Amino acid sequence: MKTTFSVPERNQVSEANQTIFDTLQKSLGFVPNLYASFASSDHALSAFLNAQGAKTSLTGKEKEIVNLIVSQVNNCVYCLSAHTKFAKMNGFTDEQILEIRSGAASFDPKYDALVKLAKSIAENKGHASPEAIDAFTDQGYSTGSIIDVIMLAGLRIITNYVYAMTNPTVDFPSVPEL
Repeated sequence: MKTTFSVPERNQVSEANQTIFDTLQKSLGFVPNLYASFASSDHALSAFLNAQGAKTSLTGKEKEIVNLIVSQVNNCVYCLSAHTKFAKMNGFTDEQILEIRSGAASFDPKYDALVKLAKSIAENKGHASPEAIDAFTDQGYSTGSIIDVIMLAGLRIITNYVYAMTNPTVDFPSVPEL
């Protein structure tokens, strides 16, 4: 393969992306390599961050559940590493994170239904099983929340695919394989 990808440095990206890099540096203390990879495009990083920051019916913990299970389905080491850190920041234990990654959340029936729905969506390319959908709504989630799960799963698939294509160095703490 002739085409290879390298993580662009600040001076190699557009002025708009340089501004985003500066904001990320201030808020996170660094520019994650995956975000820098998005900046190879003049528009993708901004579009992605805007979509990721959009309002949703899901809580921070619920978003990390979706992020973890979709990244596990897609075997994205980068996203699993990043979202393990964020899941811990949202109050999940190491054991709970591993269980979520394995496709369950026995510690909370509502979270369990969410894990199973997000996993079914990711594994079946949007065609979630009727059982997963019913279990999700039986836990009090709305049809609007189903759309929010799909939206978040789609965003995670984007990052999973950008990682798969560009293969940047993982700059988050490593996580164990299941």
